[in-house]
Amino acid sequence: MTRAPQRPQPALRPEAIGFLDALVIGLAATSPAYSLAAVIGPIVALVGVHAPGVVLASFVPMLLVAGAFAALNRADPDCGTTFSWVTRAFGPTTGWIGGWAIAMTGVLVVGSLAEVGVRFTLLALGLEAWEASTPFVVALSVLLVVLMAALCVLGTELSARVQSGLVLAQTVALAVFAVVAVVRGVRGDSPSGGLTPSWDWLDPFGAGGAALTGGLLLGVFAYWGWESAVNLTEETRDPRHAPGRAGVLSTVVLLLTYLGVAVAVVSFAGTGFLAGNADEEEAVFALLSEQVLGGWDWVVLVAVATSAVASTQTTIIPASRTGLSMARRAALPARFGSVSERFRTPDVSTWWVAGVAVAWYVGVHLVSENALLDSITALSLLIALYYALTGLACAWWFRRRLTRGVRHLLLLGVGPLVGAAVLLWLLVLSVRDLADPANSYGGQAWFGLGPPLVIGVGILLAGVALMLLWRWRDGRFWQERPGVSAGYGPRRAS
Repeated sequence: MTRAPQRPQPALRPEAIGFLDALVIGLAATSPAYSLAAVIGPIVALVGVHAPGVVLASFVPMLLVAGAFAALNRADPDCGTTFSWVTRAFGPTTGWIGGWAIAMTGVLVVGSLAEVGVRFTLLALGLEAWEASTPFVVALSVLLVVLMAALCVLGTELSARVQSGLVLAQTVALAVFAVVAVVRGVRGDSPSGGLTPSWDWLDPFGAGGAALTGGLLLGVFAYWGWESAVNLTEETRDPRHAPGRAGVLSTVVLLLTYLGVAVAVVSFAGTGFLAGNADEEEAVFALLSEQVLGGWDWVVLVAVATSAVASTQTTIIPASRTGLSMARRAALPARFGSVSERFRTPDVSTWWVAGVAVAWYVGVHLVSENALLDSITALSLLIALYYALTGLACAWWFRRRLTRGVRHLLLLGVGPLVGAAVLLWLLVLSVRDLADPANSYGGQAWFGLGPPLVIGVGILLAGVALMLLWRWRDGRFWQERPGVSAGYGPRRAS
């Protein structure tokens, strides 16, 4: 009896979005208002008025790694990005760990982003009593994650339109806040007396090397997320060039945004207020907004709310596309490679990311709020790991081109290696600092170590265990050899 031919698996929708859409998604994934609000207080506590300089210094490794993403995407435009590139450069095991790190960053942070979005929305609406109810906020946060996952499944075009509105809202709000804050700071019309901006503020070394190191650890987190634009490469017009350029340009736009707001905040509030409220994290904007804008303080609350809501959606994108890429190369079960016939999006992997993220968020929240915050701190380990792996993969992949000229040497070799080296250095420093329980939110020790380090290492070990289990069940992926394309997505010879 002749077996009926199987229907081909639908692919992601090609040319669903353009360059500007990819740029918007890259910006939204970083959650600019939320990220800057979360780090500006702690950075000022470390380096004082040199906080803008640390923001500038943190941009350098991000730009270099973004250049590596762009170069690798031209050679291998795969939605799995780091997973695919590191696999081709160094082999399946290293590539699998890189893919796991990307997926788990989304799982760790999505619930917390949703919670920030919910809390600041309630504050902007004047519903302080509802915002004070933890069960109510947690329930709304879970609902928001489900809603954002549904938008991701319904189509990349719809996601891009939603993100355009959210990014525009927070950009306008931040611009209004920054202009008013810096004008009032220069005039001395602020409770803290105000400070006049100086070019010296851009010197990241002004507060000393140890302070700069701590500031860089925080600054890297603020830039993280722009690579979501590159994860959409198979759905973007001109897939070999537009996503990579969007990733690079998004880091530049972020730099300008962060510098402008950082200077404005320091000018208005001074270092004493920000350092004294460093433990308030993203709430520092809520504390400042009424002082800066008076009755218009809801503008800043809306900026942080829209920033967090936008990032809740876009943070799902890298994890879901990485899961898709891994599944179609047999690095994960085949069901994770499912693509919706109607919407042409990775439906199964998207819902899995959302489901695991909700389970993590609710489960850790039940342990304690400190444990949830410590899990966010653990992100720095995973971020530094997969960014560094990408930089190293770029230099190794293009190693035969490095002698063709100075441009090739700098852009494909030296730049990515320097970016990777800085991130690996920060990774080592993170391990050292996070090992101290005093650096955790609760100040308690888990197994004699700080909870963020235990969470970060535990996630990596869990990934290794799952990798070994899947390799035992299905070893096809581990038959791949470095330098060999798996044949997915539009490619050209590297």
